[in-house]
Amino acid sequence: MTKDRRELARRPDTAAIPTAWEYAPAPESREVVRLQDRYGLFIGGQFVEPLSNERYTTIDPAHEEPLAEVAQAGKADVDRAVKAARAAYAESWSRIRPSERAKYLFRIARILQERSREFAVLESMNGGKPIRESRDVDLPLAAAHFFYYAGWADKLEYAFPNRRPRPLGVAGQIIPWNFPLLMLAWKIAPALAAGNTVVLKPAETTPLTALLFCDVVRQAELPPGVVNIITGDGHTGAELVSHPDVNKIAFTGSTEVGKAIQRTLAGTGKRLTLELGGKAANIIFDDAPLDQAVEGIVNGIYFNQGHVCCAGSRLLVEESIYETVISKLKRRMQTLRIGDPLDKNTDVGAINSKQQLEKIGSLVQSGVDEGAEIYQPPCKLPERGYWFAPTVFTNVAQSYRIAQEEIFGPVLSVLTFRTPDEAIEKANNTPYGLSAGVWTEKGSRILAMAQRLRAGVVWANTYNRFDPASPFGGYKESGFGREGGRHGLESYVALDDA
Repeated sequence: MTKDRRELARRPDTAAIPTAWEYAPAPESREVVRLQDRYGLFIGGQFVEPLSNERYTTIDPAHEEPLAEVAQAGKADVDRAVKAARAAYAESWSRIRPSERAKYLFRIARILQERSREFAVLESMNGGKPIRESRDVDLPLAAAHFFYYAGWADKLEYAFPNRRPRPLGVAGQIIPWNFPLLMLAWKIAPALAAGNTVVLKPAETTPLTALLFCDVVRQAELPPGVVNIITGDGHTGAELVSHPDVNKIAFTGSTEVGKAIQRTLAGTGKRLTLELGGKAANIIFDDAPLDQAVEGIVNGIYFNQGHVCCAGSRLLVEESIYETVISKLKRRMQTLRIGDPLDKNTDVGAINSKQQLEKIGSLVQSGVDEGAEIYQPPCKLPERGYWFAPTVFTNVAQSYRIAQEEIFGPVLSVLTFRTPDEAIEKANNTPYGLSAGVWTEKGSRILAMAQRLRAGVVWANTYNRFDPASPFGGYKESGFGREGGRHGLESYVALDDA
């Protein structure tokens, strides 16, 4: 090799080497979704015009563009839906053999799988979440819940040994905007498997996948009135809760609304399950696999823009590894890609609504005002739409609002601890009790921590992992009752002595 060539080998042309990886846009096509300009209410197996004659527009939060006009159900519309569900319960669904009910649920699950791309795109368009999450998490889990409960439909006597289960009747179900289709599956699948009929109200801002699910119901040839979908705001939900012919209410949403529902139903004899807010602690011990733990931290709080009731929004780090964990976390945050939810490269999508964006901004400002140190990775947010950069707060005290209140956004508060007892005390120092995470290589420590953590779900060396066979729910102000598994069936049956 000549001297000149040796010199070039030692000093390559740096101008030809890119300074950073650049991701070419990889957008998912919107053409797979065919939206209607206007949607009615799905009652008795068909779409009908609202008796209220009221409508509102649902939008794409990433672009602030209208998607469709949606009906606002009033008191008369709710009554019509409940009557359709009651008639279907009495005339068909309660009389169908359990094995036949199972076939309908299997059919719904298969159709969701076949149409998963269509549903995933619509979920991201209406909710703002990255398409990778809609495609790889929401849709597979939604289908899995229908598959799972289809298997239980003709085996209820094995789910409740020495008891004779029977359906309750009409279930009123109200779901949130953070996982519209998945929450629909969590609610509808066990209710139908147990022999109940359903009136479901999706969230005001994200009704479109529930309305598309009506087409799945028709495609599966479910008897008319077994599933009814009514859209609207909180007033519609309140009418459903207070309707005298509804036997059970299942609600997922804010703690404030959950308390109001509980007050409304007190003394009525109606069954009630509530899955409410959370302020989960993600606990990192000094023997944890730190790179894996950092991925768990990111998945725990920045997944779905932090719009997760069980998000690991409080990070408790053992003091001896604090600097290392924060350094690794900040470096990892710099690689997160924020932007178009339909781009397959996107890690963090749009905030669901302007109202939620303002709430996040207000709580973040309170953290700054109280003295916490804020870090946000350098990133350029789109000019249109509702966006908030991934955020981490250090130097956080237990009394700060950001350490006590549910932010429901991509905001992490970091605290430290020295002993397991201190970690338990800080983790349980919250009015919520939905979930927690523990990171350590010691199995005995995991079991000891899980036993003392006042949380309905405790993940070990992972976070935000779900399975239809595993029950999910909380304690304290995170609600009561469980969804998923055999526990999820119990909320939809009356158990008589065998």
